Amino acid sequence: MLVPTKQLLLGIVLFLIVVIGGFLGFRIAGWETLDAAYMVIITVFGVGYGESGEMTPGLKIFTIFFIIAGCTSLIYILGAFINWLTEGQLQRLLGKRKMQSEINHTSNHVILCGYGRIGVMVASHLKQAGRPFVVIDNSATRIETIKEAGMLCIEGDATEESVLERAGIQRADTLASLLPSDAANVFIVLSAKGLNPGLDVIARGVQPSSEPKLLQAGANRVVMPSHIGAERVAQLILKPSAREVLDQELRDTFFLESLNEIGLEVDEVRIDSQSELIGQTLEKLETRGKSAFIIVAVRREGGELLVKPALSTQIHAGDSLIVICHEGTIPAFVRGLSSQPVRQYRGAKVG
Repeated sequence: MLVPTKQLLLGIVLFLIVVIGGFLGFRIAGWETLDAAYMVIITVFGVGYGESGEMTPGLKIFTIFFIIAGCTSLIYILGAFINWLTEGQLQRLLGKRKMQSEINHTSNHVILCGYGRIGVMVASHLKQAGRPFVVIDNSATRIETIKEAGMLCIEGDATEESVLERAGIQRADTLASLLPSDAANVFIVLSAKGLNPGLDVIARGVQPSSEPKLLQAGANRVVMPSHIGAERVAQLILKPSAREVLDQELRDTFFLESLNEIGLEVDEVRIDSQSELIGQTLEKLETRGKSAFIIVAVRREGGELLVKPALSTQIHAGDSLIVICHEGTIPAFVRGLSSQPVRQYRGAKVG
């Protein structure tokens, strides 16, 4: 069975073939170009003002078949056009109802408000993790993209409570407001908390001054992409080896921030050519530190990166030791024996 669009195109092609064939038939019968075109139009559209030329018996038979073919093709086109309109609207209506039904049966899900650059990345991670979520966006183009990706979505303004209710906010456990407007995000947070006080709300902040407002509105956490991006650039500059270990092995952009939340930090210790640690093993160094830190990687001076190094690994001049420890607890003997100041994750200067 042909889909409505193809059916409509086929009808148009058949109609054009009939019209051209009728025109050529009258021209072959000796009619002038204008008379032939006039006869085709009044015949195929059923006007029938009368013949403008001589009608021979053969031409009358031709005209009979031409009338049948022309009316048939027109009826076919009209039916295909109506089918194209009604079926397209019906499919959209049924699609919306099916989508809403799936959302109504979803619980403990995440609601993403906004499908911009950040929303796209968040949705991708949630989809890979198998976490149920619903996207709210007011752009019809982006909504079509979301549907094609097989994700649940609602077209509408996330600042409206009715839209949040359609997204199942009473059954959701997390909402992420990711719009590029601080005012809109504050409004969404207020509405979301009013509809579901126990909801875990994560809000995007554009301006630094918006963070206290979002927290006061009820957001549990505020994320500032520009701030995170700036910190990442600083880490790449100040601690290239530590950042590379995290990127290559842990695959987690926010790992450093997560460590900091529980009082840990990632440090990078450079071993000077005059350091007393040269020749010692990692086991001996960690033992002297009384397990105050863990060495998770070693970068050799030539660029070789040893991830999860063995305790028997010896320390060489020019090495960079990547360690995880409690904030500010790198033992003093490491600071002194490395002959290079420890470069700390937050607030410390690089020696």
